[in-house]
Order: sequence, then C-alpha cells, then structure tokens
Amino acid sequence: MITDRRRRERRSSVLAGLAIVAAVISLTAACTAVSAQKEPAPTKTQSVSPRTQPVSAGRLPTGSAPTHQGPPNAEDGVLPDHTSAYDTSLPGIAKLDPALLKAVQEAETAMKADGIRMQVTTGWRSKKYQEELLEKAIRKYGSRKKALEYVAEPDQSHHITGHAVDIGPTDADYWLDRNGNRFGLCRTYTNEIWHFELVTQPGGTCPPMTDPTK
Repeated sequence: MITDRRRRERRSSVLAGLAIVAAVISLTAACTAVSAQKEPAPTKTQSVSPRTQPVSAGRLPTGSAPTHQGPPNAEDGVLPDHTSAYDTSLPGIAKLDPALLKAVQEAETAMKADGIRMQVTTGWRSKKYQEELLEKAIRKYGSRKKALEYVAEPDQSHHITGHAVDIGPTDADYWLDRNGNRFGLCRTYTNEIWHFELVTQPGGTCPPMTDPTK
C-alpha cells in the first residue's frame, strides 16, 4: 500500500513538473510572437527625391541660380526724385560719359545761381531698363512706330552708352535749351524738351535737332 502510494505521488510530481515546463514554453512562445508584431519588418533604404530635400539657409537647390527679376531698379539706372548730377553714388549718374557728366554738373551749378533747381530724371540706363520703357511706350501709344518717337530701341539709345541725359523740371529744360551750349549741351530731339547730349564744344553752336516723327 505504501509503495503504491509513493508511486502515485512520484507520478503526480512528474506530471506537475511537465505541466510547469509546458506552461513556461507556451509563455515564451507567446512573448516572442508579441515582440515580433511590434517590430516592423526591415525595409530597403529609400532614396530622397531632390525635390524634397531641404534647402539649408542661404543655399539654393542644385541647378538653381539667383537671377535679377522684377522691374528695373537702381542698378539698371533708375533714379529717385530730385537726383542731382553730383549724386555719383547712383549708377545712373556714375555710368554717364565723364565729359557729359562734367558738363551737366557745371550746368546745374550755373542754373542754381539763377535760382533754378535742376534734376536728372534719367541718365545711363541698362538694356533691361530701356526695353521696359519701350514696352510701356508701346502700351501707352498703341503701336511700336508711335512709341519709337519717344523711346529708342535698346541698340540705338544713347542712354545705354551713357551719352544722354533727361532733365527736369520744365523750367530747367527751358533754361538748358537757351544756355546749354555754353557747356556743350544741346537738346537733340524736337519732341523732347528734356533730352540733352554733349554734341558741341563749350560755347559752340548746337546742330539742328532730329524730328523722330518724320
């Protein structure tokens, strides 16, 4: 009897041990499965499209280049109101032909002594500026032919070469029309009282003006 009981107890102990081992194995398998679900499967490295690459401060994407866009500005010869011929920090004045600039400065000084304030409304111009003015004139007058009576083609403009200035206001234009030859300055177009060029010697006679309407 005792021997049978001990056998039964020993068998129960063995079965209990096996049950515990099975439980541990099942628990381990379950934990492994959960861990596998949480970790995403490895994927191949994806390249980033150049269009979506971030641009660092002060740098442009590959293939891009800064360009001067927008309307003409001071670099193209655009002058602010009340510009003097002595404002040589402005490209529109600084890039004038030196002889022309000197003559205009002398005329401005003489004009001031007579109580008239002169301003250079436009001097040297870039090709871009000249093209812009021509396009505006075409829109204003309705045709290229009419526009060319007031604004020259870029390859024909004396403003682009720095050999012409436009002067204002009107009383300064009239003064320069009467006295400009003292400095070698002459009005060169019949329909533009503001346009002057250095086309004679100081004290000389101005040549006949050109009529752009003909």
